[in-house]
Amino acid sequence: MRALRAAAVVALLALDRATKLWAAASLAAVGTIPLLPFFDLTYVENTGAAFGLGRGANKVLTAVSIGLVIVLQVLRRRWPKNDPWLQWGALLVTTGAVGNLYDRLMVGYVVDFLHLHHWPVFNVADSCISIGAGMLAWGMKDEAAAKP
Repeated sequence: MRALRAAAVVALLALDRATKLWAAASLAAVGTIPLLPFFDLTYVENTGAAFGLGRGANKVLTAVSIGLVIVLQVLRRRWPKNDPWLQWGALLVTTGAVGNLYDRLMVGYVVDFLHLHHWPVFNVADSCISIGAGMLAWGMKDEAAAKP
């Protein structure tokens, strides 16, 4: 199971990095490429957090990301090893945080490019964070229900 999780982290980080590099090279000059009536590829340099909140807070968000990764890894070691919701949720959130942290440290902003209309522009790392957070919430619900 450890090898599977490690492979998932590497694959997701590689996918995140490759898609951001593609977006910077292909979308930066054109801005937006419409694909479907509800979905575009739109290049955004995000210096804020999710949904564009806190624009320009790169240093604070870098510190928060590092803290989040550390806390999640400490908690993950305490959670039941056989609980896939908690283990995979922590893995996904951590992977997404590391993917966006890399951008913040290396280029000073996070590249976002996936745009569902009526939703802020996001990227693969953001998807990992959102899905992982949902899995963590589900797993914590089960953990709380199991305690007397």
